[in-house]
Amino acid sequence: MLTVLSFGILSAAMAPAQKPGTPAPQMKAVLDELASLGGKPIDKLTPAEARTQPTPADAVKSLLRKRGIGIEPEKVGKVEDRTIKLSTGALPVRLYWPAGSGPFPVLVYFHGGGWVLADPSVYDASARALTSRANSIVMSVDYRRAPEHRFPAAHEDAFNAYRWALQHAGSINGDAGNVAVGGESAGGNLAVAAAMMARDAKEKMPKHIMAIYPIAGSDTDTPSYRENAHAKPLNKAMMEWFFRHYLRTPEDGRDPRINLAAATLKGLPPTTIVTAQMDPLRSEGAMLADLMTKAGVPVNYRHYEGVAHEFFGMSAAVDKAGQAQQFAADDLKRSFGKTPGAR
Repeated sequence: MLTVLSFGILSAAMAPAQKPGTPAPQMKAVLDELASLGGKPIDKLTPAEARTQPTPADAVKSLLRKRGIGIEPEKVGKVEDRTIKLSTGALPVRLYWPAGSGPFPVLVYFHGGGWVLADPSVYDASARALTSRANSIVMSVDYRRAPEHRFPAAHEDAFNAYRWALQHAGSINGDAGNVAVGGESAGGNLAVAAAMMARDAKEKMPKHIMAIYPIAGSDTDTPSYRENAHAKPLNKAMMEWFFRHYLRTPEDGRDPRINLAAATLKGLPPTTIVTAQMDPLRSEGAMLADLMTKAGVPVNYRHYEGVAHEFFGMSAAVDKAGQAQQFAADDLKRSFGKTPGAR
């Protein structure tokens, strides 16, 4: 079952918690494979230990190997690791170009991992899919992570990486008039926050925000947190662990860059929001869609049943991931002006 809510429904976000959902067969196969890799509970580990644990991306590759399916990454025109110079220091990025001559629109993309874990390599499949489907350069940002760099380090990197893309798009065969921001989970939060920071600094606004199951607050007692308290691959204890390591104090959780539900959302560009059924972040994603709509932001919100947090990059094994990727890419193209029907 797939539910489309073009302008978010607050009542859906605030509805009483239900019993945990049942993953669809393809999703269950990935989650079972992840369990078989023997990872330890993240919330019981140090950040250094947690960074060595198997990831959902590892589970997809392992499952494909067992099925005798090739695990070569999706082909794009070119991939290159670079370092960009920001006011906060040098920052690694991974650039993906589609095939063709360009200049191309640019998506500044922020990976997930609770601002503590992961890097562009872990989220390589998402970046490649968006490069191909949106016919866009994807600049995947290796922002500073906690606890080595606490709030607002990742948020500052996100905003500054976006500013770099505006100023230097031409140097990467990009179109400076067509720069968007996007990300997954913590990266979805960074994408929305970067757009807010651009607005407040009176910078040129991104053409689009793509927020895939974004962190939109620090309240871990929402209906979806209660329903998915023990879900995999993300659960309540893990999210509380992420907050402990990224936030300097509990007060940071009320900062509008973290607590997007309390932020001024007016004036933001067209936004895509995707949520997943078995995800503690589902309620706040639905609420964010509703609040952005109330603030006059054009929002396209789609909820996917039978899938869990992190499903977006799993199109090699989960059909709904491919559907979500195409949904997000189509929205990007509309905002970039590449297809009819732009909002």
